[in-house]
Amino acid sequence: MCGPVLIRRRITLEHLVSNNEIAGFKFATVGVMYAVLLAFAVIVVWQKYSEAETAVVQEAGAAATSFRLASGPEPEAVVTRAALSDYLKLVIKDDFAEMADGKESRAVTKALNSLYAAALRLTEAAPRQQATFSELFTQLDLITQARRIRLHAAGGSVPQLLWFVLFVGAFLTVGFTFFFGTENLPAQVLMTGILAANVFTGLLLILSMNYPFSGPVHIGSEPLSSVLEDFSAR
Repeated sequence: MCGPVLIRRRITLEHLVSNNEIAGFKFATVGVMYAVLLAFAVIVVWQKYSEAETAVVQEAGAAATSFRLASGPEPEAVVTRAALSDYLKLVIKDDFAEMADGKESRAVTKALNSLYAAALRLTEAAPRQQATFSELFTQLDLITQARRIRLHAAGGSVPQLLWFVLFVGAFLTVGFTFFFGTENLPAQVLMTGILAANVFTGLLLILSMNYPFSGPVHIGSEPLSSVLEDFSAR
């Protein structure tokens, strides 16, 4: 908002007004191009955010199904359910904390390996139908896939080059308004401020949703916690 005031001190109003007509056509083009770019970035981060949120829900659903498929009094079934509980506890405690920094927990990876090992021992020892074991490993595969999706999303979806283009475009778009000339300078300053605020809110939205597991707008572990509480109570 200080830009128009500084420009007015160096360039007279008459010189600025003489460029208003041609500058208006050019600004319309610049504004539309930047709006399309900003909207594209918002759509990309929103899709990735939705995919990460869906992955957490799918992981919780697959864990609940695995609990049911591994039910039974056999020692191997008890060990499998315990391994699944340990995995969920570590995901809630460690994985989500690491994903807030764009990383992954090695302890959770080991817990997932232990879960697969326990399920393999269950298939060798428990007298059940093959279809049940096949479905159990299908659900475990879904857990693995969902975890890979959320780990990938934790690192952000906007590349560095696009961030550079977004911020440079923001400065150029807002700076373009400095070279319009109106007799009412406070009104021009206010209009520039409104445009800058709109651009800022768009960039803030992209930044907030680019890392879906950190910041004020983030995905929590509530679906996994609900599954763990439900089957721990049983």
